[in-house]
Amino acid sequence: MIEITLLGTGSPVPDPNRAGPSTLVRAGGQTFLIDCGRGVLQRAAAVGVGAAGLSALLLTHLHSDHIGDLGDLLITRWISTFAPDPTPLPIIGPPGTAETVEATLKAFRHDIGYRIAHHADINEPPAVEVHECTDGPVWDRDGVTIRVAPTDHRPVAPTIGFRIESGSASVVLAGDTVPCATLDELARGADALVHTVIRKDIVANIPQQRLQDICDYHSSVQEAAATAARAGVGTLVMTHYVPAPVLGQEDQWRALAASEFGGRIELGDDLHRVEVQPRA
Repeated sequence: MIEITLLGTGSPVPDPNRAGPSTLVRAGGQTFLIDCGRGVLQRAAAVGVGAAGLSALLLTHLHSDHIGDLGDLLITRWISTFAPDPTPLPIIGPPGTAETVEATLKAFRHDIGYRIAHHADINEPPAVEVHECTDGPVWDRDGVTIRVAPTDHRPVAPTIGFRIESGSASVVLAGDTVPCATLDELARGADALVHTVIRKDIVANIPQQRLQDICDYHSSVQEAAATAARAGVGTLVMTHYVPAPVLGQEDQWRALAASEFGGRIELGDDLHRVEVQPRA
C-alpha cells in the first residue's frame, strides 16, 4: 500500500486555506516530499511528519510556487536532526536543482553562521545530496524504486514527473504539464496518478492576459483525466487547483473529470489522504 497526502493544493496566489503545491508519499516505510510550496512544513506537521523524517525531496520543476519553502525545509531539517553525523538529504530534481539549492543555502548563510557559532554540536552547514535527472531510475532502496520522465511545461524546461513503486503498488506524480507522450508512458498501468489541474473554462474568461497565459502550459481537469484514461491508471488524484474549488462545487469538478475517465476520482483540500492499493 502507498499513502498519498495532499499537503498543499493551492496556487501561486496566497490562500488562507491552501498551502503551496506539495504532496507527501509514504511507501515501504519511506517518506517522500514532492515539491515544497509555501506552508509545507506546517501541513506536514499536521500529519506527524517533520523535516528530519523525510527520506528524500523530489522536485518536479523550479517554478517559485513549487520551491517556495525550500529554505525553510533545509534549515529546519538541519536544526532538528540531532544525530552527530546527519545523513545528507537527497534532493532529486531537473537540471538547475543544484544551482537552486546552492543559492538557497547561500541566501541563508548568515543564519547558518549564527547557528554554528551558537551550538557546540553543529559544525557544518546543512548536508544535502543533489541528483539532477530528466529520465530513468533515480531511487532503489529497501523495496522502493523511483523513476522519472520528462513532462511538458514549456517554456519551463526541463520538467519531470515521478513514478514511485513499492511492492506491487505504484503512484505517479505529474507536476505541472500539458498532456504528453512521456507522461502517458510513465503513468502506464499505475495504481494512481496525482495531477495538477486548472479550470480552463473559468480562467480563459478572466480579462487579464497574464492569467489567461496559464492555460497554455497546464492541463485542464478534462485533459488530466484523459491522461489518466490513456495510461490506464486506477485512481486520478487532482491537486494544485486553479482556481480553488468553491465549497459545493466538488461534484462539478468530479463530473468534468468523469467525462474523460471512468476510474476512481479523488478531489480534496489540504491534508486529503488517499490510500492506494495494488489492483488485482
